[in-house]
Amino acid sequence: QVQLVESGGGLVQPGGSLRLSCLASGNNFNLMAWYRQAPGKEREWVAHIARSGVTMYSDSAKGRFTISNDNAKTTVYLQMNSLKPEDTAIYFCNVLTGGRRYWGQGTQVTVSS
Repeated sequence: QVQLVESGGGLVQPGGSLRLSCLASGNNFNLMAWYRQAPGKEREWVAHIARSGVTMYSDSAKGRFTISNDNAKTTVYLQMNSLKPEDTAIYFCNVLTGGRRYWGQGTQVTVSS
């Protein structure tokens, strides 16, 4: 069983930045990703980083967000810059290993003046 613990969410003004972290129990994951769910909307993929280090981003995240992980590949980060009110959501960490996906409990990000 993989445990995921997110942190780093909070309230930020439009144009501001936040860095989310997700600490995973274990390592050697095939994929580490961030998803988000805004009020009244379905959960959507934001970005992922493969074991190889290759990264991919949703159109809404491209150019503003950066996903990375630490050398041990137990922590995945999401650096979010130029935040907009529409980025307001609960952000979830997700990892893929052994053919299974695991989810964290989420961290709230609110972008508001």
